[in-house]
Amino acid sequence: MRVPNSVVLPVGTHVDCCQEKEVEEKRHDIMAKITAMLAERKSNLAHFIDNLEGSEEPKFYVDQWERLKEMESCTLTILNLVAVNCMDHRDIKKLEACILEHVKNEELFPEVVRVLPPVYRQVEAAIVDIAQSEEMADHGMMDLQYLLSKLSQHKHLASLGRELLQDILRYLHRIGLIVWYEEIKHLESTVFLQPTFLITMFKLLVRYRLVQQLESIS
Repeated sequence: MRVPNSVVLPVGTHVDCCQEKEVEEKRHDIMAKITAMLAERKSNLAHFIDNLEGSEEPKFYVDQWERLKEMESCTLTILNLVAVNCMDHRDIKKLEACILEHVKNEELFPEVVRVLPPVYRQVEAAIVDIAQSEEMADHGMMDLQYLLSKLSQHKHLASLGRELLQDILRYLHRIGLIVWYEEIKHLESTVFLQPTFLITMFKLLVRYRLVQQLESIS
């Protein structure tokens, strides 16, 4: 809801636990609830904005008003829910095909037709090679400056600058090849070349009753 022009594909799982009629009923119910939720959000935002504009000292609330107006301008496209049985490989392929069909829709994703400069592909291929090399640690973490120096060793990337690399890393972060938290001060100089490592870490740390488990250790 906070991402400009975002597109959401709802996915319903455990179809194998439902009768065919139930699946359609649940699909209709979920989509209706999403529609109602979005309508309520729009109404609430409009109400908050009206309250700020009608306050005795509106100039004191300019920052809040601007944030609310920005949120109000964020369009959210909800696609039709896809119901799948995760135990059936054919359903997984069906979901994959559905996602690819939507991603290739230029009306939903205007940037899908954008042609990337060759250097983007060259850096992407070089990063994949580095991530898969034997010298790469399992955690896949690498200092940004060190990554730049490694990439610059490639003949066709010798003139690669830090600013261009950062642009390319933003693109690779968006497509999920790497993870780079440039907006977090303590992590802005660290690039995660193995995103799956982060998933493993989160699974270990973010878990049910973690505090109780830690407290039980003598």
